[in-house]
Amino acid sequence: MAAVSACGATAEKEGSGGSGGSGKPVTGLRLMVPNTPGSGYDLTARTVSQVMQDAGVASGVQVFNLPGASGTVGLQRLVNEKGNGKMAMQMGLGVVGASYTSKSKATLTDTTPVARLIEEAGAIVVPKNSPYKTMDDLVTAWKKNPKKLSVGGGSSLGGPDHLLPMQLAKAVGIKPKDVNYISYDGGGELLPAVLGNKLAFGASGYSEFLDQIEAGQVRVLAVTSEKPIDALKDAPTLKDSGIDLVFTNWRGIVAPPGISAEQKKTWVDAMTRMQASKEWKAQLAKNGWVDAFATGDEFGTFLAEQDKAVADLLAELGLA
Repeated sequence: MAAVSACGATAEKEGSGGSGGSGKPVTGLRLMVPNTPGSGYDLTARTVSQVMQDAGVASGVQVFNLPGASGTVGLQRLVNEKGNGKMAMQMGLGVVGASYTSKSKATLTDTTPVARLIEEAGAIVVPKNSPYKTMDDLVTAWKKNPKKLSVGGGSSLGGPDHLLPMQLAKAVGIKPKDVNYISYDGGGELLPAVLGNKLAFGASGYSEFLDQIEAGQVRVLAVTSEKPIDALKDAPTLKDSGIDLVFTNWRGIVAPPGISAEQKKTWVDAMTRMQASKEWKAQLAKNGWVDAFATGDEFGTFLAEQDKAVADLLAELGLA
């Protein structure tokens, strides 16, 4: 799932902040987080809100949480807000999968795409004393007995950490149904399982493992990005290891269906101005986020592609 190049240049040139092109701060916007305070989506949404305020893009952006069913309670609320141009929802790859595994009536194809903001590559990791020194070692053993080798991730079925090993299995010729995936409640539970040799390997966002990698407790066999990651310069990509797969977990913003072209433009312009600000660039560096900015129709095309790929994979697993 390669990154889409940045767009939204037209909106930026127009300089509209949703206030008649005056560039004045937008007011009255609300940003819903479809899971609990402290989550990755919550951090992203509150950072977006603060940067919009600090950069003079918007004032008084209200962030509120509506958790439930892996994000699909919030998704249904958003779809029910048809025509409400003042509301949007923070989301990402996890909501795409959850919309199928939770059998949600509302889908992301019902929403209005606004912007993709950031992405993070995954990492395939093993404990320091693992017999697998390279991806080739791991894949050779995995293909011999895929049901015996367990892989752990910090998300439920349909989440990014589940989708990653399933896509990896397909890429190396293993049936996804044969993968022995063990779900943990976030990186906090996944790490002890990796360190305690309870898993053959772990698959999650690379940031979950950085401290343990630096301490030499965990070894990275590969990262799932298109190019090597600065924070893990010695780790090969899957492509370097001869595996044709790029996988990123991403976060973006969508609005309700049925909003006007002008209402959509207000959100796209606001996100474009925010993304160009020095305040946002500082937050990217602070949080270790990779800028993956794409707006409007370009993000919509990406979202549709992601939705189909996830739906097809989960259908193969009998989960959609």
